[in-house]
Amino acid sequence: MSTIFTHFNNESKAFLEPMDTTESIPDFPKLCVTTFSENIIQKFAEMPGVKTIAALYSANGILPVYEINYMGNRIAFFLSRVGAPACVAGLEEIIAMGAKKLVMFGSAGILNETAAQGKIILPTAAVRDEGTSYHYYPASDEIHMDEHSINTMEACLLKHHIPYVIGKTWTTDAVYRETPKIIEARKQQGCISVEMECSASLAVTKFRQIPFAQFLYGADSLAGENWEPNDLTEYGLSAADKYMMLAFECVICL
Repeated sequence: MSTIFTHFNNESKAFLEPMDTTESIPDFPKLCVTTFSENIIQKFAEMPGVKTIAALYSANGILPVYEINYMGNRIAFFLSRVGAPACVAGLEEIIAMGAKKLVMFGSAGILNETAAQGKIILPTAAVRDEGTSYHYYPASDEIHMDEHSINTMEACLLKHHIPYVIGKTWTTDAVYRETPKIIEARKQQGCISVEMECSASLAVTKFRQIPFAQFLYGADSLAGENWEPNDLTEYGLSAADKYMMLAFECVICL
């Protein structure tokens, strides 16, 4: 892999830092949850007692940041944009506001139906087939979830009797370039899912030294000869309560 990404820039300070564009918010919740489903975020944003406390701004529009009181814990939650660069920019800015622990969840394509069908996917590592992570973490084929984060997620899943599988995920920038040969190669690497943000999210939170955990739920399937959309179009809404409550429980314990 002789590319620009092999030359990691280890300068700790960038020309433009998140703190230069995003103000720290006094008393911002230390715990934060994010997902990629607008349907799920909107459902919880409309719940009694939830309030808007901040916003993320970009040319794509404004993303509100909400606060909920869950079991006596103040937790911020917001919508992450799809794709590693936009997702990481949001994480950078939410950390600059004052978040100290992060849990992310979202849908993924299934590469191994036998292992993952009907289960939450807990990534232990991500194959780095995207560009953003290489600006935060030295070049490598994979990046690994911290053991504490894995243990915390497993404990929460076991506590609530939610079936799960642990394994690698494949993070890619190019959803329309998941060719049969590449899919097969990723399966041989042990990947059970494919998505667009995990490896980059791991990299930025390691760089910023922020505890981070992520879980995935199956949407479409790339495991067979033909693509199966399954429940991709509803973006997790049918299980929104389960996913958000699990994320809240996990971020409290992280």
